Amino acid sequence: MSTIASGPGAAGAPTDPSDVPGGGRGRGGVVWSVLRSRPQAAIGGTVLVLTILVAVFAPLLAPYGPREKVGPPFAPPSSAYPLGLDDGGVDMLSLIIYGSRVSLVVGFAAAAVAMLIGGSVGILAGYFGGKTDITLMRVTDYFLVIPDVPLMIVIAAIWGRSLTNIIIIIGVIYWTGTARIIRAQVKSVRERVYVRRAQALGASDSRIIFRHVLPQVAPLLVANTVLTVAVAIFAETALAFLGLGDPSLISWGRLIENAFVSNAITVDAWWAIAPPGIAVAVVILACTMLGTAIEDALNPRLRVGHLSVRRFRLRPLPAKDPQ
Repeated sequence: MSTIASGPGAAGAPTDPSDVPGGGRGRGGVVWSVLRSRPQAAIGGTVLVLTILVAVFAPLLAPYGPREKVGPPFAPPSSAYPLGLDDGGVDMLSLIIYGSRVSLVVGFAAAAVAMLIGGSVGILAGYFGGKTDITLMRVTDYFLVIPDVPLMIVIAAIWGRSLTNIIIIIGVIYWTGTARIIRAQVKSVRERVYVRRAQALGASDSRIIFRHVLPQVAPLLVANTVLTVAVAIFAETALAFLGLGDPSLISWGRLIENAFVSNAITVDAWWAIAPPGIAVAVVILACTMLGTAIEDALNPRLRVGHLSVRRFRLRPLPAKDPQ
C-alpha cells in the first residue's frame, strides 16, 4: 500500500504562497526588486514616469498654449522654437507636451479595460476548466483571428470618434493575449497544495479565487498590462493617423495625421512629423522594456533554467590527468 506524504514538500508543489516566486514579498516588492536588478526595467520605468510627469504638468512645462499661433506656418526649429512650428504656426514642443496627455490616457485606460476583460476570462477559464474553459477559449480564439486594424476602423466609424469609444474599442480588441497568459498560470496555481487544502476545508470558489489565486497571478497580470499599454498607444496613433481619432483633442497620432494632411513632407518640414513619431516610439519602447523585464522575472515559463538565455553557461572542460 502506498503512503501519502504529508510534509511540506508533498505533491511536489508549494504548500504556501510564500513558497512560490514572489509569494513571500509584497506585490510592490516584486516590481521594485525587478527595477533594481534589471537595467532595462529601470530605464523603461524612468522614461515612463518622466513622460507621465510631463503629461501631468503640461500647462507648466509647455512654453505656449496648444492652439496659440506664435509664428509663420512650418517655421524651422530655432532657439525660440526648439522643435519648429506646425502648419498653423503653433509650437511643436507645446503640442507634443499636451499631446502626451491624450496618448497616455488612451494607453493606460485601454490597457485597464483589456486587463479587466482578459484577466477575468483567464481566471475563470483556468480555475473552473471543463466546459467553461472550452467556451471562453473558443471566444478568445475568435477574437484572435479577427484582423485588429480593420475591426478598429469599422467600429470607430460606426460608434463615433470620441475618446471613450476609442478606449473601449482598443481594450475590447487587445484582451486576448492577457486571457491566455493568465489562464495558463491559474491552471498551475489551482493545483498547488494550499489551494487544494482550502477546497477540502469547504472554502467557496470566490474566496479561493480572490484570496489565493488572484494574488499569485496579479504581478504577471500587471506585467502584461504594461506591455498592453504600448500596444494601445500604438493603436491610438494608428487610428488618429487614419483620421478616426477625436478631432477636438490633441494627441501624438493627431499631430502626425495633421502633418501629412498639410503636406509637411512636400515642403521638407520634417520637424512636423519626426518629433511626435519619436515620442510614440520612445514611450512604446519604455513600456516594452519595463513590461518584458517584469514578465521575464515573474512568468514561470520564462524562469526555466535550461530555456533562459541569462542562465546559459558553457561548462568548463574537465582537467586532464597529468599522467
